[in-house]
Amino acid sequence: MKGIVILTGGTSGIGLATAKQLEAMGYRVYEFSRRASDAPDHMRVDVTDEAAVRAAVDEVIAREGRVDILINNAGFGISGAMEFTTSEDAHRLMEVNLFGMDNMIRAVLPHMRRAGRGRIVNLSSVAGVFAIPFQAWYSISKASVRALTMALANEVAPYGVQVTSVLPGDIRTGFTTARKKSDAGDQEYGGRIARSVARMEKDEQNGMSPEAAARTVVRVATKPGGVKPYYTIGFTYKCLVFLDRVLPCGLARRLLYLLYAK
Repeated sequence: MKGIVILTGGTSGIGLATAKQLEAMGYRVYEFSRRASDAPDHMRVDVTDEAAVRAAVDEVIAREGRVDILINNAGFGISGAMEFTTSEDAHRLMEVNLFGMDNMIRAVLPHMRRAGRGRIVNLSSVAGVFAIPFQAWYSISKASVRALTMALANEVAPYGVQVTSVLPGDIRTGFTTARKKSDAGDQEYGGRIARSVARMEKDEQNGMSPEAAARTVVRVATKPGGVKPYYTIGFTYKCLVFLDRVLPCGLARRLLYLLYAK
């Protein structure tokens, strides 16, 4: 056995593909998810439930004595105009995408810190760099993941724990159909909400496979030596992230308007 991995959101999409690839390489993968699964090391855990997260991590530690890699993949999306998004929906998304990740990190980190080693891989998104119109709260959550990663990496570096993030772009998974969509206010916005979401979902359906994306996640999680602050998946998206560093912010905003808000 090469190492012990805890992976959240591993019953579908990138998470499932990542779990399979790691297991094929000889890692033991404990998959935390709210969904049921017949996978041998699946544990039914809601990442927003701090007590349940700590109990599950403690169980893994009791069985294995360590956690070598934590992959925070659990998350979901909502779409719609920010003006018409309910506080309940926005808070729920942040609870899963950001604070659920925080629950996992705070449960695992003391064990890694005491062991003097470990790696934490957080799934962010290119949307965390280029905030997508009518996906405001999803973009906010993924930008927050990038900030969390950068801050935490410096906090724990002296203890041999490495923290990094992976930024996927459009991936062809069930994430698209699982997204909670709201067209509230579409009449007031001149039909732009529906047009934007349709364009975005078409891009996702034509995106790369979850298996291809998972190969990057696995490479980052298992690579020898150190890791960079973030890794973008796919040449096109690497170019986009580079453009964010060099384009005037007004021009970047205008391009996003033309792509997803016009």
